[in-house]
Parts: sequence; C-alpha cells; structure tokens
Amino acid sequence: MTQEQFSKYSFLLDRTARKVKQYAQQKFNQGDFDVTVDQWLVLKNLSENGLVSQTELAQLVFKDHPTLTRIIDILCKKGYVERVPHPQDRRSFQLHLTNEGVAKVRELKPQITKIREKAWENLDERDFEEFRRILNTIYDNLEGNNAQEL
Repeated sequence: MTQEQFSKYSFLLDRTARKVKQYAQQKFNQGDFDVTVDQWLVLKNLSENGLVSQTELAQLVFKDHPTLTRIIDILCKKGYVERVPHPQDRRSFQLHLTNEGVAKVRELKPQITKIREKAWENLDERDFEEFRRILNTIYDNLEGNNAQEL
C-alpha cells in the first residue's frame, strides 16, 4: 500500500470519528441533555466503574488531565459528580456519581443509545465483526511496545 493510500484511510478514520461526535453533540444540544458528549462519557464511565481516581478515569475516557479536570469541575458544579478524599492518599481524590448523577445517567442512557445507533444503520453482523477486527488491529499496532517510533 502506498503512503498516499495510508493517508487517505487515516483521513477517512479521522473524518468519521469527528462526524460521529459532531452528530451526537448536535443531538445532545437538541435534546437539552444538560451535558456535552465528553461530559456524558465521564458520567457513563463513573456509572460503570464506581469510585475511581482521576488518573484511572483519564485512562478510561482517553482524556488528558487538564481537560478531564475541567470536565469534572463542570460536572461537580452541576451536582452530578463528587470528589471524595482517597482513603490511602490524602493528596488525591476519588470520583463518584451523586444521586443526581445516577438519575441523569438513567434518564439519558436510552436516548443516547438511539443517537449512537444512527451511525450503525445499514450494517450487518459481518460488517461489525470486520470493523472490530480492523480497529483492534490498528489499535494493537500502536499500543505500548508494539508501536515503532517515527
């Protein structure tokens, strides 16, 4: 495969990921969800993982620490997330959903599932399997020690 073909596929992957996020954010705004797509990602991961440190959450949602701190600050102000002192490390906090946060996740989950399904229309099980295989291969190529320096 030529360098130009690699470039085109990388562009398609990036373009599609951006379109999925833009579409979702547009629907979030229209639905008056009171959260952004990135805030939802944090809420969803906290609902699935319970008490986690900010470092653990950053790894789960693929956000850098400054960006995640801003998101968490906003969610705390909205009353959806709470910081609690870490039991073994006085310098850090653990994060968890408040009762309002749990209710928000419960309220939004069905609506967000419908939004996400739009991108997958007209694809069959074989398409999903091949897509998963390709994306996992790309991810594995870049993960940890397998990634070669440019």
